Amino acid sequence: MRNVFLVGVVLLFSWVYCCTASVWYDSKAIVVNGRRRILISGSIHYPRSTPEMWPDLIQKAKEGGLDVIQTYVFWNGHEPQPGKYYFEGRYNLVKFIKLVQQAGLYVHLRIGPYACAEWNFGGFPVWLKYVPGISFRTDNGPFKTKMHKFTKKIVNMMKAERLYQSQGGPIILSQIENEYGPMEYELGAPGQEYTKWAARLAVGLRTGVPWVMCKQDDAPDPIINTCNGFYCHNFSPNKAYKPKMWTEAWTGWYTEFGGPVPYRPAEDLAFSVARFIQTGGSFINYYMYHGGTNFGRSSGGPFIATSYDYDAPLDEFGLLREPKWGHLKDLHRAIKLCEPALVSGESTVTPLGNYQEAHVFKSKSGACAAFLANYNSKSFAKVAFGTKHYNLPPWSISILPDCRHTVYNTARVGAQSAQMKMTSVVYDVGFSWHSFSEEPASYGGNSFTTVGLLEQINTTRDVSDYLWYMTDVKIDPNERFLKNGGYPVLTVLSAGHALHVFINGQLSGTVYGSLENPKLTFSQGVNLRAGINKIALLSIAVGLPNVGPHFETWNAGVLGPVSLSGLNEGWWDLSWQKWSYKIGLKGEELRLHTLGGSSYVEWVEGSLISQKQPLTWYKTTFNSPGGDDPLALDMNSMGKGQAWVNGHSIGRYWPGYKASGTCDACDYAGWFDEKKCLSNCGEASQRWYHVPRSWLYPTGNLLVVFEEWGGNPYGISLVKREIGSVCADIFEWQPTLVNWQLQASGKVNKPLRPKAHLRCAPGQKISSIKFASFGTPQGICGSFHEGSCHAHHSYDAFEKYCIGQESCSVTVAPELFGGDPCPNVMKKLSVEAICS
Repeated sequence: MRNVFLVGVVLLFSWVYCCTASVWYDSKAIVVNGRRRILISGSIHYPRSTPEMWPDLIQKAKEGGLDVIQTYVFWNGHEPQPGKYYFEGRYNLVKFIKLVQQAGLYVHLRIGPYACAEWNFGGFPVWLKYVPGISFRTDNGPFKTKMHKFTKKIVNMMKAERLYQSQGGPIILSQIENEYGPMEYELGAPGQEYTKWAARLAVGLRTGVPWVMCKQDDAPDPIINTCNGFYCHNFSPNKAYKPKMWTEAWTGWYTEFGGPVPYRPAEDLAFSVARFIQTGGSFINYYMYHGGTNFGRSSGGPFIATSYDYDAPLDEFGLLREPKWGHLKDLHRAIKLCEPALVSGESTVTPLGNYQEAHVFKSKSGACAAFLANYNSKSFAKVAFGTKHYNLPPWSISILPDCRHTVYNTARVGAQSAQMKMTSVVYDVGFSWHSFSEEPASYGGNSFTTVGLLEQINTTRDVSDYLWYMTDVKIDPNERFLKNGGYPVLTVLSAGHALHVFINGQLSGTVYGSLENPKLTFSQGVNLRAGINKIALLSIAVGLPNVGPHFETWNAGVLGPVSLSGLNEGWWDLSWQKWSYKIGLKGEELRLHTLGGSSYVEWVEGSLISQKQPLTWYKTTFNSPGGDDPLALDMNSMGKGQAWVNGHSIGRYWPGYKASGTCDACDYAGWFDEKKCLSNCGEASQRWYHVPRSWLYPTGNLLVVFEEWGGNPYGISLVKREIGSVCADIFEWQPTLVNWQLQASGKVNKPLRPKAHLRCAPGQKISSIKFASFGTPQGICGSFHEGSCHAHHSYDAFEKYCIGQESCSVTVAPELFGGDPCPNVMKKLSVEAICS
């Protein structure tokens, strides 16, 4: 048996070696066209932006120092019905890859086809759940047949367009499956067999490029196993001849409705990457580099927000997130200077103190690079290395591409920071609204009746978030509660995710769950009358689950029991009486979100408009504002629902769900997790909803909003996202790459001071200096304040060189600020400039 296994491995390796001249790997790195490469990659998911945004996103990624763009392939977007494929619009995968190629970058194509990604159903099409005999992601014939068919289709499409590097294209890596290790552990032998099958499937497709499996310690040869996480320096591949790869370096975390907004300090992210590189890492991918938007009903979870911003270097709207983008750009340039030593040199590790060490790479050709690390999260360290001494801030790594001069420290940010603002696009009199009331569903039409309660997803097949559960209750005139004024209590147990309860057409109450606990219970008094009472329960899904063992079997909707208490007979179980069902809303059926569909009903306008009423459709028209700033809808006055612009769904909105949690001040130093650095506590988890400019016409744009709870549409406004102010926060003698290059070239033979660089957006100019202090200023961009040491002429240089300019640079030198305000003290310069 062992001999058969060895023969199989040899055959796999011999195939790859014989057929892939352009991309392979060894223990050091991925090898592209005969050259080992340190590769910097970033995730940009093509359906989470528009094709019109793609070139700009890709170009900004390239300018940020990326070599590779990584993306999942989203099966449910490409095969919404069995055998019916879609590769247009936001799902034009070939166009996206060709744009990456035109920019001169490579592609890592994560075919999966399981994605997770906080995407609806993990990227699986819902119809897959109903294939007879299927069980997802295990040694199951029906599942493997469907997975093989789709994976082969994607590979053949890439081959037909000559997009693999072996054909001269940009794809240098592919991924099969995704984070399967934990699932395999749960399943045991069937999971192990499925892993081997998936590897054979991938290699047998003969793409000519290496395949990876992430979070898969037993990835079969020649598949490379890779790491995902906030930190991956301790990771090692499962064979000594495979490179150390990090397929998901988490730049932040996703936002859930009802949760605060996580963010990750740029200093810690840079520290984690430098630490990975210094321990032999050669491929690093930022997840996400641009997070984008979960348009339509594409968000998973459930309860994942429409924004998938992820605190990425490019924000949801495609703008630079500073200082993260700039700080990482500087890191990438420093790493690339070390590449000759990293890919060919041998590494030695030398202790420099209790929490400090040096990683040194030296090659036979003479290249030398050093990483000096201080793992202490509280204290500075002064270390001796070579013939010099180096100051290391807490929780930081300094990079020395010649083993002598520091060009970068992860805790010293040279890039500017930017404070973004949402500015209302002013119209003469706001939006002029029309409304249409969606009545609680009644029997007839497209409804059907059966005994008992039905699971929601099996009933709707996810064609709508909404499912009506309807039944009648006959109340005898002799019930005591009718005479004493009390209310009987209706109790409804639901598997999630939200529920509106209507009694005789009137909203009686609303309950909803959360990502951590999607199940919910409604239990309160309801106003029943003598005779027939109509109970209508509107059950709402907020995205299908995307992760977990056999998440395809998880339920949603009213599964019961449903009961009524406080009656003469005590307690009634309503679960097993006749229930009628209606999938979706009348407005969805009529397609009220489209220009054609909105003409099918009579809309109310003027003073008759329904305000703060549940189940109400609103529509208005507006003209596209000038300029090219990204646009969004401020939905803070609304409760929960969905919105469309010109028939395009901008997604679910839910500003009525306020973020619970603790948003304390956050220090970059020390171990990071998704709960360490939070914002928006007590506010809407998501207030602004992206409206891509490419969806707009110059005039007459149709905006349609469906409000479930009862918000105020007159509070909705169109806003543009722009830079409000820019900041620099620079220590004197802070290392910079430019200064090192001047010294290394021999043009300068003395230490150079760093510069503070400020730049507003194109079309903006610096109009005023809000704050400037050379000395010991405190705080962060947006809330700087003077420290105990302050140069009184700190403003002078900025007012002289920056006012009226789009950008400016000022050297961090005492003589520009009236002299040294506190000799023998380490000083820094903090400045904030207003952009107008």
